[in-house]
Amino acid sequence: MIVGIDASNIRQGGGVTHLVELLHAADPQSFGFSRVVLWSGARVLGLIEDRGWLVKIDHPSFERSLLHRAFWQRFRLSRAARAAQCNVLFVVGGSFAGRFRPVVTMSRNMLPFDWREVKRFGYSWLTLKLILLRLIQTRTFERADGLIFLTRNSRDIVWRAMRTRPRSIAIVPHGIDPRFLRAPRVQLPLGQYSAGHPFRILYVSIVHMYKHQWNVAEAVAELRRTGMPVTLTLTGPAYPPALDRLQRTLDRVDPEREFIRYSGEVPHDVLPEHYAEHDLVLLASTCEAMPNILLEGMASGLPVACSNRGPMPEMLGDSGIYFDPESAADIARALRELVEYPELRARVSTASRARAQAYSWRRCSDETFRFLAGIAAGGCELGKKTSA
Repeated sequence: MIVGIDASNIRQGGGVTHLVELLHAADPQSFGFSRVVLWSGARVLGLIEDRGWLVKIDHPSFERSLLHRAFWQRFRLSRAARAAQCNVLFVVGGSFAGRFRPVVTMSRNMLPFDWREVKRFGYSWLTLKLILLRLIQTRTFERADGLIFLTRNSRDIVWRAMRTRPRSIAIVPHGIDPRFLRAPRVQLPLGQYSAGHPFRILYVSIVHMYKHQWNVAEAVAELRRTGMPVTLTLTGPAYPPALDRLQRTLDRVDPEREFIRYSGEVPHDVLPEHYAEHDLVLLASTCEAMPNILLEGMASGLPVACSNRGPMPEMLGDSGIYFDPESAADIARALRELVEYPELRARVSTASRARAQAYSWRRCSDETFRFLAGIAAGGCELGKKTSA
């Protein structure tokens, strides 16, 4: 059998990480696939190692606008997949309007399916884009032969938007890069921290309307007002309106940037060392499918303070301290608990690291290819008979 993978719209972020790690860990021949045909842009293809069973295909449309890529996918991909003799097509971007069958896709973006989050963007181009994406992806999911979710939470949310469901679904969580795995450190009492040796809090994520970095900044400023020697590092790219809101908050609570620092985006390959330089990791998002940053924080051996929304409790279980991400006071309460009590920090950091070890890219890859093989075995004739 042959599997085709459409990654023509995968260009950055978690989608690229998933694709690179999935294929790095893959052993498709164990599941009956002699070949994997991958369509993606040149930059992404360059990140993926050559394998004997992997055929990489670039196309000029992939380097052009979204409209060009959508046209290629709608009118050229199905023909290309049949020419490559694919028995199943895996569309990792979540949107597909072609006629090839059988097709498997993924749900990896919860924003279009959460109206409360969409409303945060007001009357904007991004709001329109999210509404259109909801319509397109819902139709794709309803017509797919197989659909992969990352968590039970994301499955439940997307199901509510669908009128019909595909014949087969799977929940296949992402994995964690072993480079992030570190032994939990000895937790020091608060009295051993000072202005010269502060307790360092880290939040790694894009600055966005649903990430609530300004509430975290307010919470840390409140701890500083009570005399706690804490600092906050915010790391990640930024959505400009959200960055403006964050900067206005920082100008008010820490105008000299004495204890809160926004460092911008940090390359993924240096993130393990970035975690190692801090004492606590935090996530304050209200909308996620499955945040890799939470897995990385859990694996790093640091105590985790975490949003109580979305899939986060499903991932973290009882190995962290939760808060309401829309309440600066509640974020401050959770941070205060962890900073004041080293025994609590030790317990949750040990538990979260152990929990993170259940997530591996090899497991993700094996479960993905097993699912694809099942769809291909049941749908080979359908895929051969479908016309352009």
